[in-house]
Amino acid sequence: MMLSIPDVLTAEQVAFCRQVMDAAEWIDGNATSGTQSALAKQNMQLPEDSPAARQLGSLVLDALEQSPLFISAALPLKVFPPLFNRYGPGQTFGTHVDNAIRAMRDADFRIRTDLSCTLFLAGPDEYDGGELIVEDTYGEHSAKLPAGHMVLYPSTSLHRVTPVTRGTRVASFFWLQSMVRDDGKRTLLFQLDSNIQQLAAERGHRDPVVVQLTGIYHNMLRRWADS
Repeated sequence: MMLSIPDVLTAEQVAFCRQVMDAAEWIDGNATSGTQSALAKQNMQLPEDSPAARQLGSLVLDALEQSPLFISAALPLKVFPPLFNRYGPGQTFGTHVDNAIRAMRDADFRIRTDLSCTLFLAGPDEYDGGELIVEDTYGEHSAKLPAGHMVLYPSTSLHRVTPVTRGTRVASFFWLQSMVRDDGKRTLLFQLDSNIQQLAAERGHRDPVVVQLTGIYHNMLRRWADS
């Protein structure tokens, strides 16, 4: 499942991120690449242990905790600290798949990458090209969202960023390990939860059908969740 999540960050938060990023030092984006990705990747990145990356990463993580749509869709167990990249004219990221396991340097923290996230920090009018293209069994899907919006997609997917031809594409990117490993099961839970919320808005949370469906949701989650 590929899902767009609007308004993860406010306009004020995006402006703050851009201010911090504009004043920070950048390095070659291959600092965090695997062998395959390094052959396809041409961009710049904030050092993952830099004060700027840590400050902005905390801001993003705090915002995600306030997003019911993100929680429902991702069912996050562990989130890798957000990273930040930029693409200028001529820079791109060819087709690749994300590493199955991500580990923090000099820390006892690693995750299985179930879901990948791109949080856009530049508006579509600020650059040409730079679309995120995600491939699945139903074809290719393109994402180029407003600043502050995020796209969530399975880390098993082949994906790429098309060449930027004008301006600068700025984004945060990171991965998470979900409580539910299987994307199909996670999608079913998300669809069920979405329908329960819609029904509850129409009938109220005490409606017997809403209560029964909520019980089914939690029993399915209990059966499928890792802890």
